[in-house]
Amino acid sequence: MRPTKSRSWFTRLTKSTARATGRPATFMVAVGVVAVWAATGPLFGFSDTWQLVINTGTTIVTFLMVFLIQSTQNRDAEAVQVKLDEIIRAVGNAKNELLDLEELDERELDRIRDTYRAMARTAREHTDEERTGKRPGRKPSPRH
Repeated sequence: MRPTKSRSWFTRLTKSTARATGRPATFMVAVGVVAVWAATGPLFGFSDTWQLVINTGTTIVTFLMVFLIQSTQNRDAEAVQVKLDEIIRAVGNAKNELLDLEELDERELDRIRDTYRAMARTAREHTDEERTGKRPGRKPSPRH
């Protein structure tokens, strides 16, 4: 299955806008706009209207960017989940019941996370035993 170009105008718009706004040149344009606005302050006597221009402009841009960023993050998170699901499915000893963890509520996720933390703790203890040659609470065995 090959990725195809999105048919949704909104997806294409959010992808291209996110790509464009994440570039250094775009940041420099934004800095330039603020610099021009600040430089024109004395020309307009630092009036309320002069301040309103930057406040309104930045508010509108911020408001729109929230939705753009959320859309991009949602799409990226779903893509990562699908990729992880495929890796879990493809690995022989993986637990397929982990495929849709993102659908569980927080309590269930915490329970599963606790299980994996316990497994990690046991594995670390086992590694420590192999490395040091001793078990917790026991004297080291003599080596020849």
